[in-house]
Amino acid sequence: MASATGCAALCISVLSSCAQGNNSHRTKTWDEMNQQQTENTAHSKDTATFAAGCFWCVEAQFQLLNGVDTVISGFTGGTIENPDYRQVCTGTTGHAEACNIIYDPAVISFDELLAAFFTAHDPTQLNRQGNDIGTQYRSAVFYHNAAQKEKVEYYIQKLNEEGAYDAPIVTEVQPYTVFYKAEDYHQNYYNLNSSQPYCQLVVKPKMEKFREVFGDKLKH
Repeated sequence: MASATGCAALCISVLSSCAQGNNSHRTKTWDEMNQQQTENTAHSKDTATFAAGCFWCVEAQFQLLNGVDTVISGFTGGTIENPDYRQVCTGTTGHAEACNIIYDPAVISFDELLAAFFTAHDPTQLNRQGNDIGTQYRSAVFYHNAAQKEKVEYYIQKLNEEGAYDAPIVTEVQPYTVFYKAEDYHQNYYNLNSSQPYCQLVVKPKMEKFREVFGDKLKH
């Protein structure tokens, strides 16, 4: 795989150009959906739900972004009701470790969150991020409306066409259904446990790369 910074730059470039678009039919579709989404979320928060490996990493990264109000770690996409962390870790519940990212669409757009998502992890890995292996660590976007679904699918297609990664993107695109909040000790995990070995060896390096790529989008 190419360097994280290189992939990030290409992803952001592709996402930006895709958002502008030259296809008149597609542009009209985006305008209509975005207008409706703007009307629905005017003066309110919106939600994006991403799975990108260990939710400790995802939570810590997205907490940095200006316009992100709250990040909640939990489980979604599975078949068992009210799973706990121990059950999800077995890889048999079908759930992915995921984060509900509650954001202000007047400050940060879903497109910008997608750019962060596709550069915060390796979306070409099936059921794995680094040494975290299992279906619970899969790459997935759980869309909340038609606009989110269309954008994710369109961007995946374009990123693959532009060769943003050395392998095809395997990110799942699924409807948002039920989200189960993880145990309290998982919430705000990195900020409360930054000296823990996993945080030092895995989360911290990801945070540093994330800050480098999205410096102008971070909270002050």
